[in-house]
Amino acid sequence: MWSSEPSRRLLLLGALALGGCGFTPAFGPGGDAARLHGAVRVEAPATFSGYLLRARLLDRLGPATAPRYVLNLETSEEVEQAAISADGAVLRYRLLGRAEYELRPVDDGPALARGTVEDFAGYSATLGTVASEAAERDARERLAQLLAVQITTRLLAVPEPE
Repeated sequence: MWSSEPSRRLLLLGALALGGCGFTPAFGPGGDAARLHGAVRVEAPATFSGYLLRARLLDRLGPATAPRYVLNLETSEEVEQAAISADGAVLRYRLLGRAEYELRPVDDGPALARGTVEDFAGYSATLGTVASEAAERDARERLAQLLAVQITTRLLAVPEPE
């Protein structure tokens, strides 16, 4: 029988090593996310998916109180059938999402970061019209959250401009 004691010791030693090397959580006090918090004006298309993605990014970056950067977004979604019953009824859908982003200084300098993120969320279509619509809306919100996490993670990797 294996004991969990050695793995606990390794976990504690690993945490101490990370603390000793200057590691700080990105969203913790003094982390890299602090330089972007309240400094990014998010501009998204006037679509439901654009609205959701902008809202999730604002949750992570905070509203632009003193914007130094502009984050331009282009979004697209596609719904595909993921599971079909033997009689041909669609049981499950997959919502594919894509967001292209570009981070620029407010004064229209060169782009500091640009890229594309993609992800998907699934939902069931077997519960009736109202439940299926609610499941689709929930999948859209989950997809926006997944895309926002990817974009934020990439923005945190961008070095501060000089």
